[in-house]
Amino acid sequence: MFNFEFQTPWLLLLLLILPFFIYREIKKSTQKKASLKISSLKPFGATKSNLSSYKPLLFVMRMLAMALCIIALARPRIVDVTTQIKADEGVDILVTVDTSLSMMAQDLKPDRLNALKEVAKEFANQRPTDRIGLVEYSGEALTRVPLTTDRDMLISEIDRLQSGNLEDGTAIGVGLATAINHLKDSKAVSKVIILITDGVESINPSADLMYVSPRQAAEIAASKGIKVYTIGIGTNGQAPFPTGYDIYGGLIFKMRPVEIDEILLEEIADKTGGLYFRATSNETLKNIYSEIDRLEKSEINEIKFYNYTELYTKFLLPALILLLLEIVLRRTVFKELI
Repeated sequence: MFNFEFQTPWLLLLLLILPFFIYREIKKSTQKKASLKISSLKPFGATKSNLSSYKPLLFVMRMLAMALCIIALARPRIVDVTTQIKADEGVDILVTVDTSLSMMAQDLKPDRLNALKEVAKEFANQRPTDRIGLVEYSGEALTRVPLTTDRDMLISEIDRLQSGNLEDGTAIGVGLATAINHLKDSKAVSKVIILITDGVESINPSADLMYVSPRQAAEIAASKGIKVYTIGIGTNGQAPFPTGYDIYGGLIFKMRPVEIDEILLEEIADKTGGLYFRATSNETLKNIYSEIDRLEKSEINEIKFYNYTELYTKFLLPALILLLLEIVLRRTVFKELI
């Protein structure tokens, strides 16, 4: 980051004396004027010259030189500030997001998934030194972003989250297990999973050989020292849920009761040393992320390096040239007028 500054800006107050010199010069020049009545100008025809009309330039040059000298004395300079951030206690975080069709319910605005995406992006930007990854799950799970400090890539992938990318359903255990798999070998001081869902486990264990139950996943997380914060997203009572598509491909919404397995989410959080939160609105969702941000802080040392580029010579050199030129002209070309 580049900044322009004066090391001793109070010296610029000396510029206020220049109007005094200008006023005194104008007053002196008017007092010097005198008149002489003569009958003819013919005797002066051979000595006619416009040189006297340029004499005020000498004074202008001196004032400019003085102004430049004062600016140089104030030490103008450019400050190049570079910041080095060192995190003594890093936190590795896997944001694990349910993208099942029910996440398009419109009890949050504009819908649950898009409300979540905005808050998740803000959360990521507020933690520049932590590694953050992204897992998407519904009936199956997929790692969108491995642990990284590349915020541009992370935010881009958060923006791309949408319902329908994966097999429909809500496999909370599979999503949690996928996140654990990426965190289990982490050397970070703190390992955290933020698990978001708006429903209940809906996968039949017998139908999937790769199935991991939420409680099994929670036990694995606890054994690996991974803390899980769970978030149940959805209002209380009923909400407009997507129930199908119309002939134009748009979603059809109908009022349905909101069902979230809060007992399960609380159990997962308790077993791993985390906390359970319920997000019933955009505002509460934002507050939940703020609370998690407060609870899982990295200790950061910020070191700033200052590199100064002095600019006084760019003002002092022209000032010296103007003064030298003014002295030479005053002693040569304008000597006869002084």
